Amino acid sequence: MKQMRRIIALGLTLSLCCGLFVTAAFAEEAAAGETAAAAAEEPAAQGTADTEQAETAPAAGEAQAAESGAEGETAAAETPDAAETPDVAEPDAAGTLSFANLESRVRENNLTIQALNESIASVNAIDFEKMEKNMRDKLNGIASMKFMMLTKPEEYTDAVLSAIGMKGATFSSLQSSYTSLKSAFDDLIDGKTQRTYDGVVRQLNNAEDQMVMAAENLYVALLEMNSSHAELQRQLASVDRTLQEMELRYSMGQISALTLQQVKSGRASLVSGIATLERNIGDYTAQLEQLVGAEITGSLTLGAVPQVTDDQIAAMDAEKDLETAREKSYEMFDARLTLTEAEEAWDDVRDQYRGSNYMRVSGEHTWKAAQYTYQAAVQSYELKFHTMFSAVADYRQTLAAKETALELERANCQASELKYQQGTISQNALLDARDKVAAAEKDVETAQHNLFTAYRAYCWAVNTGILN
Repeated sequence: MKQMRRIIALGLTLSLCCGLFVTAAFAEEAAAGETAAAAAEEPAAQGTADTEQAETAPAAGEAQAAESGAEGETAAAETPDAAETPDVAEPDAAGTLSFANLESRVRENNLTIQALNESIASVNAIDFEKMEKNMRDKLNGIASMKFMMLTKPEEYTDAVLSAIGMKGATFSSLQSSYTSLKSAFDDLIDGKTQRTYDGVVRQLNNAEDQMVMAAENLYVALLEMNSSHAELQRQLASVDRTLQEMELRYSMGQISALTLQQVKSGRASLVSGIATLERNIGDYTAQLEQLVGAEITGSLTLGAVPQVTDDQIAAMDAEKDLETAREKSYEMFDARLTLTEAEEAWDDVRDQYRGSNYMRVSGEHTWKAAQYTYQAAVQSYELKFHTMFSAVADYRQTLAAKETALELERANCQASELKYQQGTISQNALLDARDKVAAAEKDVETAQHNLFTAYRAYCWAVNTGILN
């Protein structure tokens, strides 16, 4: 947000100085012997020029926006294959959403992203060459007005100021405006303003990417919640079988009323948990519908996420991918920008103070602190990236373990099927064995979701520099 504040400050400076530029133009004509009435024609000409500039700016902004779009497509093409969506996905049926279409629907339909796109287009429409020319003209105009105040009679100067609606303006106020505008002009010449605007665009693009990432995480979370809901329903069916057995045993006097009541209480708690989960699923589904710009019904049907393969994991290169991520990271960009500003401030201090002057000594310590802060930011970024890299491998081995456990439960269930056919176990025991298989399948599905989420986060880090 520092960049946004800088842009707002610059805009206010230009706005305040615009009137002074017109005043200076009047003063130049007055010095040449023109009347105040002739000078009043200047604003119209200036307004025409501004209109022409405004008509030209959108075209430049569209060209720059097109370039940004091309860069975005190139970056997307570099994403590792595992979590990639197809180049051309089949349109979703009404009331459904596939992961392949998730990102495109968020970027095309989300209102917040549309607002961010307009903000980006607004920044890209700025013509820095014309801005430099306008600011130089304004500075010259203010200087001419100051010269008029110093060289012309006071009555003459007051008459000119009154004619152009600036009665009461003083040499001091003009000097203050000139100093403020000159500082902004120097920043533009030195490239500071351009860096600031570039930082704003990168920050806005980063915000858009974060929204898409949030939608993806919510998508996977909903899949997991739906899976948990199915598991709870199986548990409820198992509890109902147990309750039926307990009621029979109670009628036969084999268990106490308290034991039966405990089973009923457990069932009530389970039913309550299912109801809460259903409500949460509806709420989160509505949030996802809002993110993709769909009708908010809370009943959107989601498709499965792609599987992450061993080949795709093997293609990950921690060191190479880290360099790519750092280059694209807004976090690192902002850290470098802060370091650059600190270095420029230190250069100014060295130019103004010499020797052991306390301002120079203090400035040197401030500069060193900025360097350490930047180095700490780099280390933290690298540590988080390597943690994300390691997490993918960890989730992959967890998935392998869950798949092994599933195979064991399936083998046990087959044995139970045979025993039931032989009459050595009850139907409830067979159903319990089947439930264990279903629970193991749920564990595998959860492990797949965790692996996909970790790998997708790694893809985002490589493509955009965002560490989730």
